[in-house]
Amino acid sequence: MKRPVLVFHHFGNKGYSLFACLGREVVCSVLSVATLTFASAESVATAPVVSDSTATTTAREMLLEEVSVTGSRAPLTRSQAARMVTVLERADIAQAPVQSVNDLLKYAVGVDVRQRGPIGAQTDISIRGGTSEQIILLLNGINICDPQTGHNAMDLPVDLSEIVRIEVLEGPAGRIYGTSSLVGAINIVTRPAQESSASMTLEGGSFGYANVGGRANLRQMRWNNQISAGYRRSDGWSRTREGSLNTDFSGSRAFYQGQYEDADIRLNWHLGIADKGWGSSTFYASPKWQADNQYEHTTKVYSAIQGATKRGRLHFSPSIYWNQNRDRYEGYRNQPDKMKYNYNRTDVYGINLNSYFDWGTDASPIKNRTAFGAELRNEDLVSSNLGEPLSQTHHIKGTDRDYTLGVNRTNISGYLEHNLILPRFTVSAGLVAVKNTWSNMNITVYPGIDLSYRPHDCWNIHASYNTSLRMPSFTEMYYKVQGYSADPHLKPEEMRAWEAGAGFNNGKTRLTLTGWLHNGRNMIDWIMDTSKGDEAVWQSVNHTKVNSIGLEIAAGCDFFQLLPTQRLLRKVDVSYSYIDQDKQQEAAIVSQYALEYLRHKLVADVLLQFLPQLSLNMHFRWQDRVGSYTDFDGQVNDYAPYALLDARLTYQQPKWKIYAEANNLFDTRYHDYGLVEEPGRWLTAGISLSL
Repeated sequence: MKRPVLVFHHFGNKGYSLFACLGREVVCSVLSVATLTFASAESVATAPVVSDSTATTTAREMLLEEVSVTGSRAPLTRSQAARMVTVLERADIAQAPVQSVNDLLKYAVGVDVRQRGPIGAQTDISIRGGTSEQIILLLNGINICDPQTGHNAMDLPVDLSEIVRIEVLEGPAGRIYGTSSLVGAINIVTRPAQESSASMTLEGGSFGYANVGGRANLRQMRWNNQISAGYRRSDGWSRTREGSLNTDFSGSRAFYQGQYEDADIRLNWHLGIADKGWGSSTFYASPKWQADNQYEHTTKVYSAIQGATKRGRLHFSPSIYWNQNRDRYEGYRNQPDKMKYNYNRTDVYGINLNSYFDWGTDASPIKNRTAFGAELRNEDLVSSNLGEPLSQTHHIKGTDRDYTLGVNRTNISGYLEHNLILPRFTVSAGLVAVKNTWSNMNITVYPGIDLSYRPHDCWNIHASYNTSLRMPSFTEMYYKVQGYSADPHLKPEEMRAWEAGAGFNNGKTRLTLTGWLHNGRNMIDWIMDTSKGDEAVWQSVNHTKVNSIGLEIAAGCDFFQLLPTQRLLRKVDVSYSYIDQDKQQEAAIVSQYALEYLRHKLVADVLLQFLPQLSLNMHFRWQDRVGSYTDFDGQVNDYAPYALLDARLTYQQPKWKIYAEANNLFDTRYHDYGLVEEPGRWLTAGISLSL
């Protein structure tokens, strides 16, 4: 006689837990993609995690790294965390019908992904009605934002197959990540494979799309090293009026990451490069400047070394990093005599120290954990068209021109945070003090507090108040060419946010409800006064205030557990987001970013398991955007709502898998940006081999 199946939901951490499993079949529950969970993004994703403590266990006991996500400066367990985030897990990333991180983030309901080109060609990503400049993007907890512009922030050196998870923290995160995290943060977490291995991926599809990539990992005792590389290209989906390619793209990437770990310390390091060029069509055109053969090329280098101590009550997690971004923009492709190319080079250096320590005795049911630290970040730009005149010019490699302009600014921040952890209640409160050398900014303090109450193991109620700021990008301050006029005296943006919500998760069903209110001051946007006719230009301005209110609902079911007698329908997840802003556009004023937000977004995900090796994953997305755009004929058009269906059929074996994907299955014609029509149906097929 077979004993009843034991469903594993969480670590019991009891001395008798092992005996409860003897002689029984155990099923381990997993988290689902695009579902708000009681987790939150950590400032350094490789920091150790503390297990849920009891009167007889130590608060410093560690769990598996796979669950080390926390929404505070000090690491907390998922059940203890006072803030919620969206966690995209590794298993769900592998099943999604996408080829880039950009495409994957479309399925997070609070994230707005506005593409000028598919498969990561050029994408702006924002959170909760903000702009692409207002989020902080991290790679393994390291800030990789480009202070020149947020348009190219998603040029990443990593492949989807290397990503362990993606953590999306919604709302201001100043005391966790410092500047730039005005409306949220996205942390991409990678890790070397745990065993020596190798893999390779080949893809091909519509519009001349091809992708080849490979990865190799070598693990020797305490050392672990992994290297990957890839190349991707496409002919694009449209052509210029003269008939030449204008949405083609090609690029290569390489990424090396290593790890050393013993009983006392853990060291992580990475070095990556992403090189990409793409036809920019009408990406940055305007009714006044109707160029349809623009082109851009970027080269980005990422490097960092991180450490963490593992013993004792006092823990240190220092890091040092350097990122370089090179950008060449061609207003007219291969025609420098018609319009000079714009060249930019940004070097970002940073030193960061995260520390925390525990108070009291291990036997006490009340835990206190205090975190403190500081960061020094220097941003240096040399350019052919952005910034102030340089006292000494710098030669632009490979050309006969020099960088004649530039900007340099240093951001210094220090933080302090305390976490009070009770058996069913958590309080996390802290502040960050910021000073930036740009415009002689004074030291400014931004506080925040998160509360979480757990009346039952399956329920969580949370509330928070957080603040943050963002410095203007160099493009917003200095870009003045072809119908654009920037303001070098822009003020920093500031945000105050309130959030409250509740969630239920019993392993079979999940339900979350979250409401939030954002009060933004000095919001930056590009606007155009069309009443000026031919004299109208895009101007960067500070809006006085922009107030946003939003509601997010997410529900999901694991049907393998809910209805174990059927083995076809594996899971269903549905999420909905509503946003309303009270900053109304004046007559004849057209906004480029801040006032073009998603009022409605609905996301649904269905996973069918036909056979143990054969599955079908379908993603549906419906969006309704507020705002309008002026076409090349001078007509003002409102954004039309649209619906898209993506699907992926996968046949998987232990050492290989083959798959076929269809993006925009119904061939819908739509606009994420007014002057750029997105491609229709895009088909892809691929094979992945593992050794």
